[in-house]
Amino acid sequence: MRERVDWAGATVLDLGCGTGFHLPLFAADAARVVGVEPHPDLLALARRRTRRCENVELLPGTAQRVPLPAASVDVVHVRWAYFFGPGCEPGLAELDRVVRRGGTALIIDNDGSRSTFGAWFRAGYPHLPPPAEIERFFSLRGWTRASIDMGWRFETRADLEAVVRLELPPAAADRALAHHTGLKVDYAVNLWSRTF
Repeated sequence: MRERVDWAGATVLDLGCGTGFHLPLFAADAARVVGVEPHPDLLALARRRTRRCENVELLPGTAQRVPLPAASVDVVHVRWAYFFGPGCEPGLAELDRVVRRGGTALIIDNDGSRSTFGAWFRAGYPHLPPPAEIERFFSLRGWTRASIDMGWRFETRADLEAVVRLELPPAAADRALAHHTGLKVDYAVNLWSRTF
């Protein structure tokens, strides 16, 4: 992400911040960090995680209704909130509203076109648009994609199974686990970026 944008001294919005895992990373360099999350239980965990970060503010909200004024943020980080391309237009319109001119938004999502997990994801969610359609959707709206290879490494099979069952519907998780050996899973993601 730092190759795409420097958030030192900036106002950063972590949209869909969940438990706040990334908030301390941004808070170390940013002037102000705002975490927005729709789920109250996750927001409570984010508050606990950032209780010592004086420059972090946490707000309830959604991607479609960001509780911030227009042109108020320099950098937006969105992870796993815009998986599916078509259908996320209201959230993208909110980015256009809240990001200052010259600001940058980063969206991280699954790359279903490759990797072991990508194949599992496509099989588990066959109703979603195919990867090529999602890529076209973002590209036509001025987003640039960087493909990133990563992976999961687990200490036990039980840990691997727990994560796979969290990520996939039950039948898809059963099929994936029945054919997978070892404690590693290769995983590909897209890093989409756009400067406004």
